[in-house]
Amino acid sequence: MLDNLKKYDIILASNSPRRRELLKGLGLNFKAETLVDIDETYPDNLKGGEIPAYISKQKSNSYKEFLNDNTLLITADTIVWLDDKQFGKPIDAEDAKRMLKQLSGNTHMVYTGVTILTKEKEKTFISASEVKFANLSNDEIDFYVNNFSPMDKAGAYGIQEWIGYIGVEAINGSYFNVMGLPIQRLYSELKEF
Repeated sequence: MLDNLKKYDIILASNSPRRRELLKGLGLNFKAETLVDIDETYPDNLKGGEIPAYISKQKSNSYKEFLNDNTLLITADTIVWLDDKQFGKPIDAEDAKRMLKQLSGNTHMVYTGVTILTKEKEKTFISASEVKFANLSNDEIDFYVNNFSPMDKAGAYGIQEWIGYIGVEAINGSYFNVMGLPIQRLYSELKEF
């Protein structure tokens, strides 16, 4: 599958083990590269899915000078969006608990922006998933933060971890988008690239 990509050396520029695992599931040969440090600030006027789309473009732009004619680069960024506010990665355990308390009992959006880049072409798209959380007790939140790895995840949670099992009541949209890479949509975009 995806024979149209055989001419490319595919690079996933991501520190996320989940994104690497999901892309591997497509059966593509690719190299994962650790991201160079980029400025993840964004203009104040951006809202919701515009934010990760902007940041994924910034990530791809930081690699532009290293691309050769047969390189295809994939970058992504994911945020959680609730009450007109972005929830990125928590800065510490207390921040993670604060985020989870706000998500508890509420429905939030997860937006992922993905950029596919070659020397000749660039495509950025946004995927959105709506996630409904059950009411979480302080003990449940403490247990999750103390026993799992919320620090590298937007919104301080991984849907594929314990908190997803006990806390997520419903999803409208891609489950894999909530994990950090809307893999079905990416596959469709790559087929047409």
